[in-house]
Amino acid sequence: MSDCLDLTQPDCQSCKAGASLLAQSEIDSLLKQLPGWLQIGNTLTKTYPFKNYYQTLAFVNASAWISHRQDHHPDLNVGYNQCVVTYTTHAVNGLTLNDFICAYKVESLFLF
Repeated sequence: MSDCLDLTQPDCQSCKAGASLLAQSEIDSLLKQLPGWLQIGNTLTKTYPFKNYYQTLAFVNASAWISHRQDHHPDLNVGYNQCVVTYTTHAVNGLTLNDFICAYKVESLFLF
């Protein structure tokens, strides 16, 4: 995989058991495009802080819309003023390109 993969363009592809896991070198390269995201074991995780519960829930709803459109869903841990977003591809018990595509799309909520 190229070090210059553009996460802004692709959409998620359907994953089934046996789909290709990313190599650690690919994960390391893709993480450079996602400030604040961490690899924790077989997951891709970021904690988003907010001023209040209303902003937190607005973020949750926006990220839910992205998840629905991509048909790739994170685990969300929602608190009063934060949301922890965790992606993994359950079908293969690890990280695939879909996880990084969705993380980028969630991250892009803050670009505008």
